[in-house]
Amino acid sequence: MSGRLAGKTAIVIGAGAIGPGWGNGKATAVLFAREGASVLCVDINPRAAEETCAIVAREGGTAAPFAADWTVSARVEAMAAECLARFGRIDVLHNNVGIVEVGGPVELDEARWDRLIDVNLKGMYLACRHVLPTMQRQGKGAIVNVSSLAAYRSPGYPCASYMASKAAVLGLTRSVALQYAAQGIRCNAILPGLLNTPMVHAALKDTYGPGGIEAMVATRDKVSPTGKMGDAWDVAYAALYLASDEAKYVNGAELAVDGGLSVKVA
Repeated sequence: MSGRLAGKTAIVIGAGAIGPGWGNGKATAVLFAREGASVLCVDINPRAAEETCAIVAREGGTAAPFAADWTVSARVEAMAAECLARFGRIDVLHNNVGIVEVGGPVELDEARWDRLIDVNLKGMYLACRHVLPTMQRQGKGAIVNVSSLAAYRSPGYPCASYMASKAAVLGLTRSVALQYAAQGIRCNAILPGLLNTPMVHAALKDTYGPGGIEAMVATRDKVSPTGKMGDAWDVAYAALYLASDEAKYVNGAELAVDGGLSVKVA
């Protein structure tokens, strides 16, 4: 690898995978480490975070696990403190946690709505809240938020809370980008399109009718202009660019990683 993050420390939140295979955060954490970063791998599931760290260790990289529910402010504050205690600085914050609820306002009860908004949006706010002061003291930092193409376009099934939360992530990204630009801090968003990841398998296995995961994959592959969904590494490489100094003049951007789906008419 080329050492694009050499000497940097990164926090990757959502660094584990919900099931076998590569999720976006897991791939990003491993890629950041391959490119020279020391990575704090944060996940609500400690075993998932440890698994990612074990991969990094086998490859000769540096990573440490940290278990946290990022909807709890005290745990996110402790996460930032742990990163500083271990590595001395925070150069990159990658906010990657997200869940999906299928249904519109009538189908979704308040508890499910509130939980999704907490997980997809509040946690991102808390991560920014507790990491930005360190980046301000350093005079430099990069925040990469994972939104979704669903911020703009329906994914093909009703998911009102998911679409609302991912649109709100873009608003948060723009606000942070403008407020902190003069302090050397950049904030950008990635908008993944149709991806084949463990989270998608778990959340949408029954959404596309009978046939389960195989039917879901076939349907989503067919919708993609490339004839095949993307994967976690497509998102990871986009995150790497936005986290690196190569993107030093990229701020407030919304990078679609969707195989061209966002420009497809029908």
